[in-house]
Amino acid sequence: MPFINVKTNAEVSKEKEVELKTALGRAITAIPGKSEGWLMIGIEPQQAMYFKGTDDPCAMVSVSIYGSASSSAYDNLTGQIDDILGSVLGIDKSRIYTAYFPTNDWGWNGGNF
Repeated sequence: MPFINVKTNAEVSKEKEVELKTALGRAITAIPGKSEGWLMIGIEPQQAMYFKGTDDPCAMVSVSIYGSASSSAYDNLTGQIDDILGSVLGIDKSRIYTAYFPTNDWGWNGGNF
């Protein structure tokens, strides 16, 4: 039950949106037990965002997961996210933040896991 939300000031065409969705769907497997089968993705393009005082392309990525993972799994996923945003949107990895939000309480379909 992961959710990846990408907030960026970059423009994201429909074609790039699909490319991001596909690549993030593969990348989520860096977290043991997670797959695209339960992955929800949000993409918020063209946000008013500044990083280090400029509006050069940047991104804030939030990854929420049911349960938790090891630091090495998070590190692996961060590297993949940086590579994906770099190749698809041209954002330098030094201008991307990724935050993780593990939880033991996750609701779905009228109840909680």
